[in-house]
Amino acid sequence: MALWFFVVLVCLSASFVLYLALGPLRRAPNAGVLRLIALVQYFAALLLVAARMLGKA
Repeated sequence: MALWFFVVLVCLSASFVLYLALGPLRRAPNAGVLRLIALVQYFAALLLVAARMLGKA
Protein backbone atom coordinates (compact mmCIF):
# COMPACT_ATOMS: atom_id res chain seq x y z
CA MET A 1 0.00 0.00 0.00
CA ALA A 2 2.85 2.37 0.80
CA LEU A 3 4.36 1.78 -2.63
CA TRP A 4 1.16 2.90 -4.36
CA PHE A 5 1.01 5.99 -2.16
CA PHE A 6 4.61 6.79 -3.09
CA VAL A 7 3.88 6.29 -6.80
CA VAL A 8 0.93 8.68 -6.55
CA LEU A 9 3.11 11.27 -4.81
CA VAL A 10 5.81 10.95 -7.48
CA CYS A 11 3.21 11.37 -10.23
CA LEU A 12 1.73 14.42 -8.52
CA SER A 13 5.18 15.93 -8.16
CA ALA A 14 6.00 15.27 -11.81
CA SER A 15 2.68 16.75 -12.88
CA PHE A 16 3.35 19.91 -10.88
CA VAL A 17 6.85 20.29 -12.32
CA LEU A 18 5.49 19.74 -15.83
CA TYR A 19 2.73 22.31 -15.18
CA LEU A 20 5.37 24.83 -14.16
CA ALA A 21 7.58 24.05 -17.16
CA LEU A 22 4.71 24.39 -19.63
CA GLY A 23 2.93 27.24 -17.86
CA PRO A 24 4.36 30.03 -15.74
CA LEU A 25 8.03 29.12 -16.31
CA ARG A 26 7.64 28.40 -20.03
CA ARG A 27 10.01 31.22 -21.03
CA ALA A 28 12.64 30.44 -18.41
CA PRO A 29 16.00 29.36 -19.80
CA ASN A 30 15.91 26.10 -17.84
CA ALA A 31 12.36 25.03 -18.79
CA GLY A 32 13.78 22.14 -20.80
CA VAL A 33 15.56 20.85 -17.71
CA LEU A 34 12.31 21.01 -15.75
CA ARG A 35 10.55 18.99 -18.44
CA LEU A 36 13.36 16.44 -18.31
CA ILE A 37 13.04 16.18 -14.53
CA ALA A 38 9.30 15.56 -14.87
CA LEU A 39 9.90 12.85 -17.47
CA VAL A 40 12.46 11.15 -15.23
CA GLN A 41 9.95 11.19 -12.36
CA TYR A 42 7.26 9.66 -14.58
CA PHE A 43 9.72 6.99 -15.70
CA ALA A 44 10.63 6.20 -12.07
CA ALA A 45 6.95 5.82 -11.18
CA LEU A 46 6.42 3.57 -14.18
CA LEU A 47 9.43 1.49 -13.17
CA LEU A 48 8.04 1.08 -9.64
CA VAL A 49 4.65 -0.01 -10.99
CA ALA A 50 6.29 -2.47 -13.38
CA ALA A 51 8.41 -3.92 -10.57
CA ARG A 52 5.32 -4.32 -8.41
CA MET A 53 3.37 -6.01 -11.18
CA LEU A 54 6.24 -8.42 -11.85
CA GLY A 55 6.56 -9.25 -8.16
CA LYS A 56 10.01 -7.70 -7.71
CA ALA A 57 8.91 -5.02 -5.25
